[in-house]
Amino acid sequence: MTVYMLGAGPGDPDLITLKAIKLLKKADVILYDSLANDELLSYAPDDVELIYVGKRAGEHYRKQPEINQLLIDQGKKHETVVRLKGGDPFIFGRGGEEELALLEEGINVEFVPGINSGIGAATSIGLPLTHRAVATSLTLVTGHEDPEKSEKQVNWDYTADTIVVFMGVGLLKKYIPKILKYRSPDTPVCAIEKGTLPDQRIVTGTLADISEKDIRPPALIIIGDVVNIYNKCEELRSKLE
Repeated sequence: MTVYMLGAGPGDPDLITLKAIKLLKKADVILYDSLANDELLSYAPDDVELIYVGKRAGEHYRKQPEINQLLIDQGKKHETVVRLKGGDPFIFGRGGEEELALLEEGINVEFVPGINSGIGAATSIGLPLTHRAVATSLTLVTGHEDPEKSEKQVNWDYTADTIVVFMGVGLLKKYIPKILKYRSPDTPVCAIEKGTLPDQRIVTGTLADISEKDIRPPALIIIGDVVNIYNKCEELRSKLE
């Protein structure tokens, strides 16, 4: 018995790996979340059991302890259990929590990496998160830290050239003032809604005004001078049309 944790990629179903598709095709049961594209379920056998365990801000269909227990229960019953996660299982995907829960119950766990949504969404629009002239470091950070923590770890004092914020749209007005303690209001910002999907939407601005703009989740917030590189490329691209 093995539970396979698969990264579904940033949204576009064509961006999943071949290895992940092979495992979907032989799954006995699939537990999938809200950010994994439903089209990927078409690879599964006709008799597969599908269990939705989606979580979004304020809309937790299943809480994490429930998901852990479901994985344990299914892992004990079936030969091939697939846990399909948006992006990559280990980048704000709680893959580590689920791995520990399964191993403590003596259930084997294997992983298939996925294209991380922060990197995949940025690359898909031609926004380089690193660029030799302006950015040689990168920080990935959650904008929605566990509210049950006794002490917060996210202080927004990061010194990386580029910051990518996951799950941060709802609290944008709360954490932008904290970032402004360490960065100029003129620092460029780009928000990518529903990255890599047909209804993808891009909003740009600066730290001074980004929290006043209409940005809807799910979206990534990219902060740093690499956004200027993207804006310049867009100007050049418009001249090709």
